Amino acid sequence: MVVHESRGTLVERALRPIHRWVWRDASRRARKLLTFAATEADGGRDLSRAAELTSDPLLRRLFLRHAMDERRHAEAFLSRGRTILARVPGRGARFEANWLAPGERGLDDLRVDGAREASLLAFLHLSEKAAAARFAVYRDVIADPGTSAVFRRVLEDEVFHMNYTRSQLERVAPGGQRRHLWGARATRLWRAYLRVAAAIAALLGTIVLLAQYFVIVPIFALAAKRAARRERPGWSAPVRRQGPEALRSQY
Repeated sequence: MVVHESRGTLVERALRPIHRWVWRDASRRARKLLTFAATEADGGRDLSRAAELTSDPLLRRLFLRHAMDERRHAEAFLSRGRTILARVPGRGARFEANWLAPGERGLDDLRVDGAREASLLAFLHLSEKAAAARFAVYRDVIADPGTSAVFRRVLEDEVFHMNYTRSQLERVAPGGQRRHLWGARATRLWRAYLRVAAAIAALLGTIVLLAQYFVIVPIFALAAKRAARRERPGWSAPVRRQGPEALRSQY
């Protein structure tokens, strides 16, 4: 099965105005490119590990080529990001909008050790397919010609990765590729849920801390000030005991 160049999914195409806004700011664009570079570099190391573990000579060659491609992508994103930062150091928006315009996110969740070849190929295929759809949209909406050209070159490799992982999945697991793809989809959905849950938990934690700082702490501070105003000035000595007990006391 040969898949031609991705033009982006319906959802990604519908979000073109948002992607265009996300990538418009030069400082944010540079930081996102540096983040993409780190993800691609990590993915390349994982794929090199996959090449070491597989006993299939064809998969070993393909995984090694894939790893070299990811390394090249990392260098391209890093170089372009640094070039942009050199022009706009420390300026621009601080919000990176990673949820609105993610990179090759599947490589963040890649688990090589202990994974079966069919499961690994299915996961890689879905990750590369999603990345190709995103990068096709990024290529079209980014007004910066240099950054758009980087995505154009990277997209060519992503399409190849998407094609070879599907064809090799059909070879390694004939008749069972659908089952492995559904399993990979379920895994990606579960990990996406965990990311969302962690983000919500972090947001709720921040809200609770802010509420404690701006609501609860001022209440205690006000109560402490009111208690301080009721205190008598100066030192207050304890009342001396009277009667026979005072004779047995050193005071």
